[in-house]
Amino acid sequence: MTDATQYKQQGFTLVELAIVLVIIALLSGGLMMSLMAQQENIASAETQRRLNEARDALLGFAAANGRLPCPAAPASTGTEQPVGGGACTNAWDGFLPAITLGLTPTNETGYALDGWGNPIRYATSTYSHATFCANSCFTTANGVKTAWNGSVGALVLTPDLRVCNTATGLTGAGATAACAAGTDLANNAVAVIFSRGKNGAAAPASADEQANGDTDRLFVSHTPTSGGANEFDDLVIWLSPNILYNRLIAAGKLP
Repeated sequence: MTDATQYKQQGFTLVELAIVLVIIALLSGGLMMSLMAQQENIASAETQRRLNEARDALLGFAAANGRLPCPAAPASTGTEQPVGGGACTNAWDGFLPAITLGLTPTNETGYALDGWGNPIRYATSTYSHATFCANSCFTTANGVKTAWNGSVGALVLTPDLRVCNTATGLTGAGATAACAAGTDLANNAVAVIFSRGKNGAAAPASADEQANGDTDRLFVSHTPTSGGANEFDDLVIWLSPNILYNRLIAAGKLP
């Protein structure tokens, strides 16, 4: 047997090489998709953890100060605005005040970040009472206590942030925005904390994501969806007034 014959028998044909390259490409593509999905799951889980941590920090702040902090203003710093609370400058379209709350991680201006590196958003109820807390009961020092002990009792406290499972059929705007019938997840939240998801830095296309980026009291929360006009990757949690009252009672801030 000649050397040429041996070489021919030991080598690969072009068809065999092409098949091997296709298999390698498929395996590499599958591995990349798996790694990307794993990274997304990690970012989502980390974001959920940070949102829960933020809610705990808000309750701790309330226990110490008798009120919730105001959101931080856009294009500013991670400090509540105004400092000291009262009527918040960006009650429905602000950011989590990480500097005020002492939270990390933050970006260079002090906004708390989600698992994708986007600023975490935060909204508070603007409910006020002319007699007991004229400048927002839940963000004014002792505003809740003053109203709680008022002549008409705790019934004057009616926080009004709305969370719906869809933006379809919503009505009103600003302080009158409301969910469509049967789509309420909460209609008396005192605060909403949320991430705009991986696409937080881009203009959202879906109506559900747009509802979380406008300047009214209504927000949307549901399981993530992908693709085009129906895309939704926001993560949203909210604070019940009863949990807040319980924490204030335990801290001696109520009644």
